[in-house]
Amino acid sequence: MKNKFFEFFSNSHGDLRGKYRQTWVEESFGFEKQTGKQRVFSTTKDHLGVSLEGKKIFYFFLIIILGIILLILRVSYLQLFKGDDYRKMAENNRVRLRPIVAERGIIYDRFQTQLVQNVPSFLLSIVPQDFPKNKEKAGEIIRQLTEITGVPEEKFQEILDKYGSYSYESLVIKENLDYETALKLYIENANLPGILIEKGTKRLYLNRDPEEETETLSLSHLLGYLGKLNEDDLKKLRSQGYLPTDSLGKSGLEKTYEEHLRGTYGKKKVEVDALGKEQNVLSEEPPTPGKNLILTLDAQAQVKMEKILSEQLKRLKLKKGVAMAMNPQNGEILAMVSLPSFDNNDFSGGISVSQYRKYLNDKNNPLFNRAVGGSYPSGSTVKMVVAAAALQEKVVTRATAFLSSGGLEVGNWFFKDWRVGGHGTTNVIRAIAWSVNTYFYYVGGGYKNFSGLGADKIIKYMQEFNLGKSTGIDLPGESIGFLPSKEWKQETKGERWYVGDTYNLSIGQGDLLTTPLQVAVWTAAIANGGKVIRPHLGKYVVDTTAKTTYEIPVQILNSGFVSENNINIVREGMRECVKTGSCQLLNYLPFLAAGKTGTAQWSKKADPHAWFTAFAPYNNPKIVVTVLIEEGKEGSTAAMPVANEFLRWWGQKYLK
Repeated sequence: MKNKFFEFFSNSHGDLRGKYRQTWVEESFGFEKQTGKQRVFSTTKDHLGVSLEGKKIFYFFLIIILGIILLILRVSYLQLFKGDDYRKMAENNRVRLRPIVAERGIIYDRFQTQLVQNVPSFLLSIVPQDFPKNKEKAGEIIRQLTEITGVPEEKFQEILDKYGSYSYESLVIKENLDYETALKLYIENANLPGILIEKGTKRLYLNRDPEEETETLSLSHLLGYLGKLNEDDLKKLRSQGYLPTDSLGKSGLEKTYEEHLRGTYGKKKVEVDALGKEQNVLSEEPPTPGKNLILTLDAQAQVKMEKILSEQLKRLKLKKGVAMAMNPQNGEILAMVSLPSFDNNDFSGGISVSQYRKYLNDKNNPLFNRAVGGSYPSGSTVKMVVAAAALQEKVVTRATAFLSSGGLEVGNWFFKDWRVGGHGTTNVIRAIAWSVNTYFYYVGGGYKNFSGLGADKIIKYMQEFNLGKSTGIDLPGESIGFLPSKEWKQETKGERWYVGDTYNLSIGQGDLLTTPLQVAVWTAAIANGGKVIRPHLGKYVVDTTAKTTYEIPVQILNSGFVSENNINIVREGMRECVKTGSCQLLNYLPFLAAGKTGTAQWSKKADPHAWFTAFAPYNNPKIVVTVLIEEGKEGSTAAMPVANEFLRWWGQKYLK
């Protein structure tokens, strides 16, 4: 057996002599004497080298086996402990969560007349994760899109650079694509990785009279418009689910009631191909539509007020004016017109640079809502406030009278009345009716032996009637006007307060500034018996089932600071203005009204502003109308005709 084995080995591998001695083979395969079994052993030193070589082979295979074991362990670990993570990563390469836009809430007037509408539109969007990373390929696609849509190449790169962290979100590049452009993009879309053509909505403002189909652009100041988020907006609203290229209310009621109108995005989980194109919808969470807003506004009254004011401005060859109507019992705004105005549809979906520049360069500032933001000297409309203060402080009674002979002389100064020669002996009712300056000089600053209210008390009561304060109306951009004081004059002008300053304050001149809305608010306080009520345009917030989810409350800002009796004396003065005074034009209305004219000096080089404010019916006030015409001169000739015509229309419609 030994020989056969050796013979096989020798024949198979050639002669081993010279490389290994033959005795090595023979000595390495011996036989046990007792058993006769073959075993491997070596009795020579020459075997040592080959033995070491065998160990290397052994270790080699051992390492391989250990490597395989480690690999199996690693795979098992990844499978058992990291499987979900990697599975998710894999899914992310083919699964996207895409937002479903929520329908924005609709705005209605008090009679459910629809004032805004959401119309379908097409959006061009980009998903950064799916957009080519290769600069050459990306540039080629951007150039193609620019050619089709007209969107500058820089805008694409700006969006990608600015919002790259939103890698899986669809970012809107262009809204309101026309049908032809959307169709071209749809045809080419298969070759445009990361580019989506999505369905969206455009906000359309129905600035038209529902009956006469005439434009009512003054609604733009009230409704406002939508605009893109800026960086500050995004920082504040990102946690609320807003996307970088979202729109939100930028002005007017759209801004004030954004939280209610917006709604909540839905989510769609889709499977996409290598180009980011949707293949399958895996799951879908529908959006929650925004809530609807019901206003206190009367759309027909708004149309009528705008028409009347516009025609009066045209007759006077003027451009700027304000007219508004409110309910004095609850602060509901029925109409609010500021002219000139603008078309908020120009802003819907993004205004062009040229159009926006045109608005900004218009010297008449049509974007400015003068009703809440404009500050003007009040003129004689504030005399009602001064009269109420003097009565309440017992400086005068209804019987207290002063002689008006054309004005008062104080040192080297002469403070004149508006009528040359004066008005004769005048009490508080006649003083309001005929707007007698001399009377209010007396009760405000005093004269000779008569002590008037003084500046401090006048300012105190003006504050009680909400002068120099925000009314809290639900419109952005409200001005608080300006209420001067002794301290302010000393600090800003370096001058002490003179009696002449008090005289000017008493008749609504000098540094006193007020808004048309503030005038309407204190007129309402006189009409309702002494309650200063917060004006508001929002009435209800309702969901899509017409269920009321929020009711805008009536808020009394102040009350009880003037007695009802003293308020009634001021009311009598306003009524007398219509019966025998400077407001007699309203005497021809089919119901009783009360009013007050005002003429406000503001510049030596320009005509004064014309004011008029009124309430009706006298015994049960339901409406306050306040009118301002910039540089209209006399309130009785410029502003009062607007109020008179509107009140006549309103009475015929609602006082049947």
